[in-house]
Amino acid sequence: MQNNTAVIHIYASRNNTIMVLTDQTGAETIATSSGGRVVKAQHKEGSPYAAMKVAEIISQVAKEKGIFEVEVRVRGQGGIRPKNPGQGAEAAIISLTRNGLRIKSIQNVTPLPHNGTRRKKRHRSKKK
Repeated sequence: MQNNTAVIHIYASRNNTIMVLTDQTGAETIATSSGGRVVKAQHKEGSPYAAMKVAEIISQVAKEKGIFEVEVRVRGQGGIRPKNPGQGAEAAIISLTRNGLRIKSIQNVTPLPHNGTRRKKRHRSKKK
């Protein structure tokens, strides 16, 4: 591990929050966790509470490995789906700092469409 730094990838949709701790290149996965690991009810997987608990698990593993400085990459669904991350993303970032990890940078890596596929019909707005 170089300089005890790592990358935390946060995927936050409306229904779930998934966090992956990798090395700086992103090639080696150190730890993963998701909302389904910490809450019993499926509809609560995307909640801020579940995201906080997931962040606690990830930060605990990071400290055990000797990582105290992280870069955060936040991702929403993207593409033709919603571009903004779910409500768990912000709660996860706050929880990471509370658990003793120093955040160097926060990036939004949500994929944006380059006019590839057409949206579903129900998502299109009515013209007035």
